[in-house]
Amino acid sequence: MCKKTELLAPAGSFAILKAAIDAGADAVYAAGDKFGARAYARNFTEEEMLAAIDYVHIRGKQLYLTVNTLLKEQEIGELYDYLCPLYEAGLDAVIVQDIGVMHYIRKRFPDLPIHASTQMTVTGAYGAKLLLEHGCSRIVTARELSLAEISHIYRTTGAEIESFIHGALCYCYSGQCLMSSMIGGRSGNRGRCAQPCRLPYELQKEPRGLSAPKWQENYPLSLKDLCAIEMIPELVQSGVHSFKIEGRMKQEAYVAGVAAIYRKYLDLYENHPNGDYRVSSEDYQKLLDLGNRSGFTDGYYKRHNGRDMVTFHKPSHEKNRDALQTGSVIHSDIQKKKEKINGILRIFINNPVSFVIEYKKIRAEVAGFTVQAAQKQPLGRKDVLERMRKTGNTPFTFEELQIEMEEGSFVPAGALNQLRRDAIDKLTELLLEKYRRTAPEWKAQSTQNSKNVNKQQEPLPSLSVLTETVEQFETVLAQPEVERIYQEAFAFPRAKLCKEMKALAGQAHGNGKTCYLALPHIFRRQSAEWYAKNWRQISGTEVDGYLVRNLEELSFLQEMGVPSSQIQGDSNLYVTSNEAVCGWRMLSLSHYTLPVELNAKELQNLNCDSGEMILYGYQPMMLSAQCLHKNTKGCDKTEGVFYLKDRYGKLFPVKNHCEDCYNIIYNISPLSLIHQLREIQLLHPGSFRLSFTIENRGETERIFKYYRRAKEGKLNRDNYLKDFTNGHFKRGVE
Repeated sequence: MCKKTELLAPAGSFAILKAAIDAGADAVYAAGDKFGARAYARNFTEEEMLAAIDYVHIRGKQLYLTVNTLLKEQEIGELYDYLCPLYEAGLDAVIVQDIGVMHYIRKRFPDLPIHASTQMTVTGAYGAKLLLEHGCSRIVTARELSLAEISHIYRTTGAEIESFIHGALCYCYSGQCLMSSMIGGRSGNRGRCAQPCRLPYELQKEPRGLSAPKWQENYPLSLKDLCAIEMIPELVQSGVHSFKIEGRMKQEAYVAGVAAIYRKYLDLYENHPNGDYRVSSEDYQKLLDLGNRSGFTDGYYKRHNGRDMVTFHKPSHEKNRDALQTGSVIHSDIQKKKEKINGILRIFINNPVSFVIEYKKIRAEVAGFTVQAAQKQPLGRKDVLERMRKTGNTPFTFEELQIEMEEGSFVPAGALNQLRRDAIDKLTELLLEKYRRTAPEWKAQSTQNSKNVNKQQEPLPSLSVLTETVEQFETVLAQPEVERIYQEAFAFPRAKLCKEMKALAGQAHGNGKTCYLALPHIFRRQSAEWYAKNWRQISGTEVDGYLVRNLEELSFLQEMGVPSSQIQGDSNLYVTSNEAVCGWRMLSLSHYTLPVELNAKELQNLNCDSGEMILYGYQPMMLSAQCLHKNTKGCDKTEGVFYLKDRYGKLFPVKNHCEDCYNIIYNISPLSLIHQLREIQLLHPGSFRLSFTIENRGETERIFKYYRRAKEGKLNRDNYLKDFTNGHFKRGVE
């Protein structure tokens, strides 16, 4: 092991930060009062964050700031003033989800390290490579990755990898969840997740009818907490550099207790890498006592999914008096560590008293009171030594302190105390000096979109349509308004994909339309290897382009030589600010889908010219490596549609995609903004889109009728959908 593994702990407050450092954490991650993915944590004020940066640096530790939410146009301009003082104080890195934020920081603070958040959903070497090439210094992997996949990323890219090893797991791939947003207007992508996965649901095969089969497990989306304490050797050997503990909402005793136990076993392994590594049952029980949801799981590191990872019962976070006592005991047993320094005090009559202290080759020297000959009682060596060793609440303690003193000398006690304080202050200043930076000057620039929202008479943008079934595709072929069709790749078995897509592309071209292949929502190593192996046949299908849903696919297509003009980004490649538009262009993605979490007013501030606006469709709420069908009925490799029923009787359609092995949970009602057509037209999007998922031929044709009536100004509530949602177009999200 060429590089010491980092233990990274959460810090929801200054007290927790101190406890984590004392417990042995090498670094902490924390949020300021803005832009953190735990908006309801107490978080740090600017003054506290500046003090925290100095606190960790004096002790040779690091602090990473979480800026891991999506920022809107009106917010991103606040970043410079927010980051500037922290940058100058020596902030070690920022953890980022938003490509716009990444681009902003790269321009304005070019030497500030950026860590790609797990919210970026990096699931493979293609995505990691793309981010490393564009300025990220560390990749926080998706929690769903196996040891083999992490090892492949490390061996292929050499990335510095950070992975979660303890704490809560999300049911959905992080960064791909809209469920909290769509249900309650609180966006998980903006740090305000309402945790809908912890609520009860029933699974049923049919959308209606009391006779539909049911299962008794009522919490199928609630995962157990992760505990990877027994896998430390395998994680290190797989290339994980930073072991991340989840829990910025957790209490001080929890963070200190968990960090202390992981510190113990990380040291055990690193000091004896060839030894017999075992976790004692007592320590494992302590972790359980500190908090768990229906026991622990070792996560996805050795499996793709499984029902043994799910609570299936009400997921109360199990803590009791014994747990609190366990945390308190571990916390109280942790010694508040002080940094060891050496000093030499020189006291000679008629010379200024001199004090030199050293720490890690840093030398601080101060002089003070001119030493006098004692008139009455001279200084005693023992008294001087005792006084100078009193380092109090400072982070230092003397390992060795020498006194060189002439007999019969006199220095007032207050002068000695001041000398000690001055020396420690100077040492602290010298220690922190190497971390200080000067921020580049940056004048705020207005990014207000200059489009004219008062234009009334412009032709409607072109119309694209996403289809999942051949029946939908054939129905769309007959619609004269449609210029582009996206066909989902998962509509066909892989063995037939190229043949079927070649036929569909030919039909589209024969009807004067272009045809794009919509790649999988999740593109992990197995999928990437299949597409790479079969790329010649795929590119030979004569499709006109590709709809991409993740960084892996974007990077993959670039390596395959596909020009950016043939790549369309979907809505989960988030573009919530004009800075994000620029950021994606730097990554060679020029065509994007407008975000579904912005309202009409916010979209007015966004450059929509190259953006596609979704007018209709069941929106994906969750993408999950878990499989509801497998976890309740067993895996039979049969794809289909089934339904999650919530406690209000609402039904969420669910599709399982077996060859790429992920589930999509869709919203209960389709998004429909067709009745807002003229208002949306004033945003000047590059194109419109209709998306079809579970609709049959008749339902598909009906949506086109509504679209035509809206174009003609003849659409009203009497001849429109009875069940639909406006999404966030009017209300927006927190």
